[in-house]
Amino acid sequence: MKALRLMDWKTEPELVEVPKPTPGPGQVVVKVGGAGACHSDLHLMHDFEPGTMPWTMPFTLGHENAGWVDSVGAGVTTVSEGDAVAVYGPWGCGKCERCRLGIESYCENQAAAPVVNGGGGLGLDGGMAEYLLVPFERLLIPLPADLEPATAAPITDAGLTPYHAIRRSWPKMTPTSTVVVIGIGGLGHVGLQLVKATTGARVIAVDNRKEALELATKMGADHVLPSDDHAVTAIKDLTAGHGADVLLDFVGASATMELARTAARPLGDVTIVGLAGGSVPLSFFAQPYEVSIQTTYWGSHPELVELFDLAARGQLHVETTQYSLDDAPQAYRDLKDGKVNGRAVVVP
Repeated sequence: MKALRLMDWKTEPELVEVPKPTPGPGQVVVKVGGAGACHSDLHLMHDFEPGTMPWTMPFTLGHENAGWVDSVGAGVTTVSEGDAVAVYGPWGCGKCERCRLGIESYCENQAAAPVVNGGGGLGLDGGMAEYLLVPFERLLIPLPADLEPATAAPITDAGLTPYHAIRRSWPKMTPTSTVVVIGIGGLGHVGLQLVKATTGARVIAVDNRKEALELATKMGADHVLPSDDHAVTAIKDLTAGHGADVLLDFVGASATMELARTAARPLGDVTIVGLAGGSVPLSFFAQPYEVSIQTTYWGSHPELVELFDLAARGQLHVETTQYSLDDAPQAYRDLKDGKVNGRAVVVP
């Protein structure tokens, strides 16, 4: 079968032929119906030096995956051949306290996980292929009848990651509060919708691209602002001088992190979701009083179930640009060049 594999660090992925996987006991092979291309994959290709991550090359890319059960190994009882399923992306040990709560992204026993701090497409073979081997049936989530795998695939990360970040700040997203979404890309345009769908807060979208701000308006933003030197002042003007109650940074560059903490209201939340590698100095007076600054990584199994329910009811739409598996390398080139509208999804 064909697979898009990262052969070494700081290289471009290659489309190669590999054997179709066979499921062992407790394992499931999924016929891939959609695999999302993520900006974090670009970091693997271009930024990470050998030894940065404890993974062995090569492996197949693609950590946002959904499809249909092709075959099951001995002992599998929760899914059957032909079932439409999505793959929960972070693969932990399955036994520690965090994993038992369904938060395998924060597994505390990585030595017993299939791969350290990763999963399919992150250290192990992922879904940029015709078939994907899933090591444990617990990692599969049945899809609602009205949700196609190509639609569900990007929700497993581009939906789950912002949803987890938003959900933890729900108490501060009241009808009188303001949420700022910075970066209206693959994750940000979904995060904006989720704030609107699950809270009564006003939403201000910030981006440096005209087309991104147009997308934000389409997705229901109450206000859109260019990401420039006047953004903080504009946010303060729109909030009667108070600042925003919650700021979600889906970029993670130093400039966007500085914008977020400077535009925050006292007692507000600043959550850094993007992986652009930025940093800001921290001191007592660097941000308004009692502003919480945190990072998040992915989300939980129960949260993903909730997301699929929202999507099946039409309350969540992931804007996608589809590519064939043969064109998967081009998907990543377009992603790097900022040419992808929403999320790039490879459909074998």
